[in-house]
Amino acid sequence: MRLYRMALWVTVPLAAALLAAPAGATRAGTIGGTTQKPASVRQAETVAAPAADSTWLLPVLGAAPVTFLHAAHRPVIVSRAQWQADETKRDPRAHYAGGVTAIFIHHTDTPNGYECADVPRTLRNLYTGQTRDRDWGDIGYNFLVDKCGTIYEGRAGGVDRPVVGAHTVGFNRGTAGIAAIGTFGRGAPVPAAMEHAIAALAAWKLGLRGVDPRGRVRLTSTNDKSRYPKGTSADFFAISGHRDAYTTDCPGEALSAALPAIRDLAADLQGRSAGAPPDVGAPLTWESLHRHGNATG
Repeated sequence: MRLYRMALWVTVPLAAALLAAPAGATRAGTIGGTTQKPASVRQAETVAAPAADSTWLLPVLGAAPVTFLHAAHRPVIVSRAQWQADETKRDPRAHYAGGVTAIFIHHTDTPNGYECADVPRTLRNLYTGQTRDRDWGDIGYNFLVDKCGTIYEGRAGGVDRPVVGAHTVGFNRGTAGIAAIGTFGRGAPVPAAMEHAIAALAAWKLGLRGVDPRGRVRLTSTNDKSRYPKGTSADFFAISGHRDAYTTDCPGEALSAALPAIRDLAADLQGRSAGAPPDVGAPLTWESLHRHGNATG
């Protein structure tokens, strides 16, 4: 896995204009062994879409270089158009946070004996249930991964953008939800291809903000129905299970037990040294960039 390191340029004080990284189209994937082409036209959102989750500062005279991100390759992601999501069912508005600093892992609690070629139909059924029966406005998860290691786009709004999902009550903002398709209770095998795909996806998504997958982040609850009352802050692993934030068995005992290995693999895919301690501090922010500029200027 090739590692990219990107540098930001910071003025003293921070005064450079922002240049939004272009939002790339979802890459082509395969469904049932047949290569699918990405949709040429996507339904327009009714709210202005923000820049991609990673942003760049224009270089200016006298700026100081700052090494910012451990970035991993963006994995292949099957688009909503490819799994034939009916876009008339969802709320046309997408909601965004400032960035994604944590991942919550889920399972869909559906049967494990599926054929991977049938996953698009499973997604359409989940989509119908979560829009019609739960009134979530769209599928709740940002991404879904099947047992063959195929990654699917979940909630609409842009896979490289910080879309607010409906996956972890109290902690949907600033996080992404990845659902493993199946049920992974005690004794259920978690396919290696699924683990690797989850790790690759998390490495890329967290890398957009320079977050170490092995580290910890501090999140603030927005809902009293979570494990933490509204307004309460709590520490989480950057890759956590649903049950860490909500009273549930999700993502199941087996998948929960696999999370340490997934964190380590995701860190490796970001090019982080296996022997180095995880980054446990807060992710880099504009305020910390400003402080760095003052210190080095």
